[in-house]
Amino acid sequence: MGDISRVQRRTITDQEAENITRVEELAYELKVHTVMTRDPITVTPETKMEDTLDLFRSKRISGAPVISHDELIGIISIEDLILCLQKNDLDSPVSKYMSTNLLTIKGSEPVIEALKLFASSHFGRLPVLDSNNKLVGILTKGNITNGLLNALQIDYHEEEVRRYRASHLFEDINSDRSSLILRYNIKQGDFIHGGTASSAIKLALLRLGASPQIARRTGIAVYEAEMNLIIHSTNGGVIRVEIEPHQISINISDDGPGIEDIELAMRPGYSTANETVRELGFGAGMGLVNIQRCVDSMRLESVYGKGTNLKLKILLQKEDKFGEGTPGNKEK
Repeated sequence: MGDISRVQRRTITDQEAENITRVEELAYELKVHTVMTRDPITVTPETKMEDTLDLFRSKRISGAPVISHDELIGIISIEDLILCLQKNDLDSPVSKYMSTNLLTIKGSEPVIEALKLFASSHFGRLPVLDSNNKLVGILTKGNITNGLLNALQIDYHEEEVRRYRASHLFEDINSDRSSLILRYNIKQGDFIHGGTASSAIKLALLRLGASPQIARRTGIAVYEAEMNLIIHSTNGGVIRVEIEPHQISINISDDGPGIEDIELAMRPGYSTANETVRELGFGAGMGLVNIQRCVDSMRLESVYGKGTNLKLKILLQKEDKFGEGTPGNKEK
């Protein structure tokens, strides 16, 4: 298939920008290991369902991982116990009722990936694994809610300090042309460092005095593009961001494998991620959709078998524009 191109241009409305909330931004920032329950209570396949019921009552929990020979093999939930009680089968072992169709998540992944898993499944909890696939925690929607609330409380105080520093950062710097260029090389398959570039770019914008809303939109768009490079590219790619007083231009490029059908790729939920990536909790098929809702202009060009180039623009309104003194023509 030859060159494929799709262009989308519009101006984000005030309401749309407001809908990209600080809570959503934090979901991209917070890592699962910071909000999960550590050292979760576990049972074995041989544990009697009656003992499991007593355990749930005494510990006030609604689910527990099932461990055999130090390996996670299943999960038992309150729903399983209800089914067991209906059958009057409390003498049976956990292995008879536990679920072995597991969704897990790594502690190093951002909370947003856990939210995607919760949204696409009926599970109420996710076992959390370390880099060696050993159980280190359990994650529930309640964990995420509490983690976000705590982060918002801390963030309020840090935001006041950040705003003051940003307002004085470039007072003594003069430049004929206001432009800052940031460049990041992204490695294919490097899930451990996924989100590093987007976090650095967002921090740079805040230090330049950008509004939290602009930093938020940019951070989410770059994060999704960054993860697409990690998941789908052949040899990784490059993210280049140019920050000017009137706009932020973002260019993401790779050298393969390219997108065969852009119209299909833009559909919510469509993904070409392999099973391994899906098991890691990525590849939900919402990357391009989330990018599109955060930017004012999006141009996607791809040659199947050769590579893809994604160009994004976020326009700055008068109240968002950087003041004089933004660094000139520096590249990192």
